[in-house]
Order: sequence, then structure tokens, then C-alpha cells
Amino acid sequence: MKNEDVRVLLVDDEQDILEIVSYNLSLEGYQVFTAKNGIEAVSKAKKKQPHLVILDVMMPEMDGIEACEIMRNTPGLENTIITFLTARGEDYSQLAGFDAGADDYIQKPIKPKVLVSKIKALLRRSKEQQADDSDIHTVGNLVINREEYKVINNGQEMVLPRKEFELLALLTSKPDKVFKREVILEKVWGNEVVVGGRTIDVHIRKLREKIGDDHFKTVKGVGYKFVL
Repeated sequence: MKNEDVRVLLVDDEQDILEIVSYNLSLEGYQVFTAKNGIEAVSKAKKKQPHLVILDVMMPEMDGIEACEIMRNTPGLENTIITFLTARGEDYSQLAGFDAGADDYIQKPIKPKVLVSKIKALLRRSKEQQADDSDIHTVGNLVINREEYKVINNGQEMVLPRKEFELLALLTSKPDKVFKREVILEKVWGNEVVVGGRTIDVHIRKLREKIGDDHFKTVKGVGYKFVL
């Protein structure tokens, strides 16, 4: 996909941030749309179907966490890449963002060129994952459709946030194999992304709630595995 075909939705209540980031993304050829709060963001996301959403956390009317949750449950936006761009670096804030279905978390302040580089990496990794994972495999009562990002559990279709899906696809690719935490971070989040140590744990907890606790085993000090 060429840059000019990529739609980016930038959401922030600070006008100078919108202008600076929009300008630098436009220079790269991306189609850039903006919104100043969560309500406007959700509305534009439904209409524009962006490939990437860059979302502030603290905003009036509706914050970024709630907007992210709504987008993740909106048909057509399940696979949209969502990254938070915010000055809030507290651990609880990051966990709330990933819990809501975010793919990444970028802290302000950040130089425009560095931000553009991170965005390129996110889009590139997403494209590579879609190319590598274009197949369907069955594990027990689960059917993992990597091409369409769908999961069928006991005959019922489930829609998972992107990172939960990618984590599930990785673990189920080799049942009973223990995936080390550093391998999971590299395969699911990529080397370019710096996430907190509890990020994997949050996503595993969500998968346990949706798929079943017995299928996910923790190997203390090492990582996780999927068991039938």
C-alpha cells in the first residue's frame, strides 16, 4: 500500500499538536484527518475507516480510552491500528490504554521526525504481519482466521482487539510451546515499541476471560503457552 492510500486520523484537543503532526504526516503523503475530542474521533473513524488512529488520552467530552473501546467494537475498525500519543506516562494509564485495545503508546514530547518514524514502523509491521499470517488454522474448538482477523470459538464468531488476536494467533500456532516474554513482545509488539512489563499480562488476562482460563498457562520467569 502506498503512503497516499493510507488514511490517518489524528485526535488531540491541542490545536498546535494537530497542526504540527498533520503537517509532517502530510509531507509523507498520508491522508490525514483530525478531530479534537473522542466523540468527534469516533464519528470520523466510522466515516473515514482509517488505517491508523493517533489518539490523545485526556480530552474533553470523551477521553481517548473510551473512544478506543468504542472503535474496537465498531464493525470495520477491528483491525485499525490505534496508538496513544499523550504526555501521561504513568503505568496505570498505559495499562488502561492497552486494556482498551490500543496497539501502541507514544509519549509526548516527541520530535515530529521521530513520531513519523514510529508511525512508519507501526504500518510496516502491520503489513508484514498480515502478509505472514494469511491463513486459517484450527486448534481444538478454536478456528483462527489470520487473513480476516476472526476467531471462531465453539462455533461462535468472536471479534478480538488486534493485539489480543495476534497474541492468540502466536500462542496457538504451536500449542504447548512456551513462548518467552521477549519473543512475545518482539512478535506481537515489535522491537520498535517500548511497552511496560505488565502489557503481556493484561492481554493474557483478557484472553483467559474470553477463551477460557485453562488454555493459558504461565511459566514463571519464562513466559506463556497455550494448552488444549
